[in-house]
Amino acid sequence: MASEGEETQQPQLVLADKLFLLKQPDVQDIDKVGFKEDVFTFVKDHDMVPLYETLVADSVLDMDRALLDSMRAKIDDELKKLDEKIADAEENLGESEVREAHLAKSLFFIRIGDKEKALEHLKLTETKTVAVGQKMDLVFYTLQLGFFDMDFDLISKSIDKAKSLFEEGGDWERKNRLKVYEGLYCMSTRNFEKAATLFLDSISTFTTYELFPYDTFIFYTVLTSIITLDRVSLKQKVVDAPEILTVIGKIPHLSEFLNSLYDCQYKSFFSAFAGLTEQIKLDRYLHSHFRYYMREIRTVIYSQFLESYKSVTIEAMAKAFGVSVDFIDVELSRFIAAGKLHCKIDKVAGVLETNRPDAKNALYQATIKQGDFLLNRIQKLSRVIDL
Repeated sequence: MASEGEETQQPQLVLADKLFLLKQPDVQDIDKVGFKEDVFTFVKDHDMVPLYETLVADSVLDMDRALLDSMRAKIDDELKKLDEKIADAEENLGESEVREAHLAKSLFFIRIGDKEKALEHLKLTETKTVAVGQKMDLVFYTLQLGFFDMDFDLISKSIDKAKSLFEEGGDWERKNRLKVYEGLYCMSTRNFEKAATLFLDSISTFTTYELFPYDTFIFYTVLTSIITLDRVSLKQKVVDAPEILTVIGKIPHLSEFLNSLYDCQYKSFFSAFAGLTEQIKLDRYLHSHFRYYMREIRTVIYSQFLESYKSVTIEAMAKAFGVSVDFIDVELSRFIAAGKLHCKIDKVAGVLETNRPDAKNALYQATIKQGDFLLNRIQKLSRVIDL
């Protein structure tokens, strides 16, 4: 595990990313060879017997019985030493030394990838822990275990536990770190709006390097913000944010992606978007939402374009986006049918006519409907009272 304040990604999470890429058909075979070697070296160096056995069963790695026996022997020796330290601390030392000895054993189980024993011993370590801050650190270890294999149930429960701990106290640094953990969980479970809010709140206080580098954090912040913020908020919180401006140029295509959308340079936007698709598809946390994100971002950009017109020719829109008329026709038909775009296509005239809903009229209709419902309830209640 990365120690507090250390600006490096937690090694097991780096391993999880490589394991993910090994399974992706879009990754070239030559790259997979390198990932496979890295995975094998890491597993061997950290004596990760449970993971090694799983990877052998999945035909990712080949079985080496001598290596397996060697790793098991090392684990047995290390556990014997750790148990001796715990026994010595309990007999001869104070409570803090006992806690540290138990924590060392918990971190050992995390290192070798034994999730069940790690969680079990983290709970035991918690019983030896008094300070809220130290309890929070144990929750962060648990969250990292959850993100390793995307155990969303464990992550959700751990976040709830962390929030309840903060009611007892806790420092701002750990509270800000928790925002990033929760934001990553929200993004991984397709709650992009909440993820964007949490990420934006953490931009100036980011210290969660154990999850990912700052560049990756900005990448996630921009992606989630674009599909959830209105233009005014996007300008204030993202486009002009100094923290984002200092980093965004280092991430391929991201600056063009963001600025072309805000500046209505639709042809440039599609070009940058094409460059980002592989990064999104090969991201462990975004991969399962790739198609959804593709739809949402296109909804945003098409809506933004159509907002300026009451009617516009399909040809003009196709030219603005640098695509064919047939492509725009098919694209818009899908989004209109799904209720994502408020317009209709006049195929004969080759024109798009917008029919944006009137917000005031919609509110009036909703008020009338709620009023009718309330009157019906009152009438039913009066009949019961009369009886």
